[in-house]
Amino acid sequence: MAKEDIEKRIAELRSTLEEYNYRYYILSQPVISDQEFDILMKELEKLEAENPEFFDSNSPTQRVGSDLNKEFQQVKHQYSMLSLSNSYSEEELRDFDQKIRKLTDQSFEYVCELKYDGTSISLRYKNGELDKAITRGDGAFGDDVTANVRTIKSIPLKLKGSGYPAEFEIRGEILLPFSEFDRINQEREEEGEQLFANVRNAASGTLKSQKSSVVAERKLDAYFYYLLGENLPTDGHLENMQAAREWGFKISPNTIKCQNIDEVIAFIRKWNTKRSDLPVATDGIVIKVNSLSLQSYLGTTAKSPRWAIAYKYKAEQANTILQSVSYQVGRTGAVTPVANLDPVLLAGTTVKRASLHNADIIKNLDLHLGDTVFVEKGGEIIPKITGVDASSRHPMAAPVDFIKVCPECGTALIRKDGEAAHYCPNEDGCPPQIKGKMEHFIGRKAMNIDGLGAETIDLLYNENLIRNIADLYDLQKEQISKLDRLGDKSAERILKSLDESRNIPFEKVLFALGIRFVGETVAKILANRLITIENIEKASLEELTAIDEIGGRIAESVQLYFSNPENVKLVERLKEKGLQMHLNEESLANRSEKLNGSSIIISGTFEKNSRDDLKKMIEQNGGKNVSSISKNTNYLLAGNNIGPSKLEKAEKLNIPIISEDDFLKMID
Repeated sequence: MAKEDIEKRIAELRSTLEEYNYRYYILSQPVISDQEFDILMKELEKLEAENPEFFDSNSPTQRVGSDLNKEFQQVKHQYSMLSLSNSYSEEELRDFDQKIRKLTDQSFEYVCELKYDGTSISLRYKNGELDKAITRGDGAFGDDVTANVRTIKSIPLKLKGSGYPAEFEIRGEILLPFSEFDRINQEREEEGEQLFANVRNAASGTLKSQKSSVVAERKLDAYFYYLLGENLPTDGHLENMQAAREWGFKISPNTIKCQNIDEVIAFIRKWNTKRSDLPVATDGIVIKVNSLSLQSYLGTTAKSPRWAIAYKYKAEQANTILQSVSYQVGRTGAVTPVANLDPVLLAGTTVKRASLHNADIIKNLDLHLGDTVFVEKGGEIIPKITGVDASSRHPMAAPVDFIKVCPECGTALIRKDGEAAHYCPNEDGCPPQIKGKMEHFIGRKAMNIDGLGAETIDLLYNENLIRNIADLYDLQKEQISKLDRLGDKSAERILKSLDESRNIPFEKVLFALGIRFVGETVAKILANRLITIENIEKASLEELTAIDEIGGRIAESVQLYFSNPENVKLVERLKEKGLQMHLNEESLANRSEKLNGSSIIISGTFEKNSRDDLKKMIEQNGGKNVSSISKNTNYLLAGNNIGPSKLEKAEKLNIPIISEDDFLKMID
């Protein structure tokens, strides 16, 4: 290649990799596989090494990708949190082994660990108690997520036993078990929210939640794999992790010591399929030199340690035949195409179905009935079709055309501009939508009706006893008790729970209505700002979008809901049944207009109140929370460790900077 072509290729690779880094670490929306990313990175590293005149300190090869979230305080890592070099073949592992043997004459052992697929964390302990939890960030600085990590039950807040150093760090991976991943995605689907693509994204998104209550609810897990600090128990990495297990940390039981690279490769082969039986996601094996003193001698490069490497398993793929495509209708009317396949064994389970997501996916794959398709498990759990063997297609094979009408009620489907999904607009007459709304209404996060579930709703609907959520409050004991698998006791429990639901607060009732895009948080915001269902029903688009965190899509959805006379009639019936359709007196008693018209931005950490509490106080007193500083911002509520850029911008725009005490005096 000519020098100008090399320079052009280097620039192209840098730009591409930076974009992929941004999508992976900032947006949590990866667009290529880890292996594809590593191939591009290795090409760039090779070109830069061979052409040092094109060195750039800002090249992706010179830094670790960042997942910083500016809403959290940034903390400097005491020990840099580097990424590992990746390998994809046994030959690359043998090369790694030879490089180490050239650097040292010492005999040494390897430790092999399962590589868990979650989000990295570093915990600091002082005198046996959790002091700080920091994300990997950019390797030098990470986000302080201590409050969130404290909610994870598998992480010890106080250590057990004795023998641990006065101060040390332990590093690990925070994970979302498959069972929780399924539960969360099911809830998000019911609420019309975008599903998490895989368990890694779900774990990362959860850990970065601004509300620790959300983290606690999602039941994250954690495994730990490295100890750092002075006065560690031994020179052996594995021995240190065994000591950490005694202190209360969750250490993988599937970690072993290997005497040579052949034993390492045997361990990798063993877990290639066996890992599919685990309750959490893994995507490879980490191989480390066991001796800490030898680790220190071998050192690190700018990006990764020389004494460790990750072996990444290739995503398991299988070929099978596409027999048909069926269509599922969800609570919000979204129609999801599902591929029905010849059964095929994939990652330890038999796959018969795979989601096709939407019409664009079908079109891009150019699917035909009877096609030989390639199936992978995305994130080790969700089967997906990744390609088609067009060469084996029968010349008379019929293309898969997305349906034009609802498979349940026959209504013509619609697709809104800017949205990928098709919808059935017949929300009042389409059975899956009707039953889905009722299942959402009775759910634990909504009205929490004890004794009712999806099967009972189905029975009641099929018996013509209910056609909407208001009908639930007309049910009689004898109507319920005569149904299959139910009796007098079950009927009494259901009716008692329905009666108690009349005391459920307004924000939960609003959420329970199942308005598209109005999840728990949005329902609470709307209830606190507009106070009554009548105010929400009459609110204009401008009034709705003026509320903090209510965007155009949510506002349009709220207006669309109340523009339907059947929905208005339904709300009136629920009012008549005694459900709470306005904020209670206690909530109203704490309200004032002392901050009316004031836009306030919060930054930093506070001593007397949490950020969420302060935001709630702003709203209760008529103010508006904003997320960025502009000339229209009235106050910067500044705590400790405020970001210097926000402070500088506030001073430049002459925005008053107030302390927590100043703020509390303002609202008395």
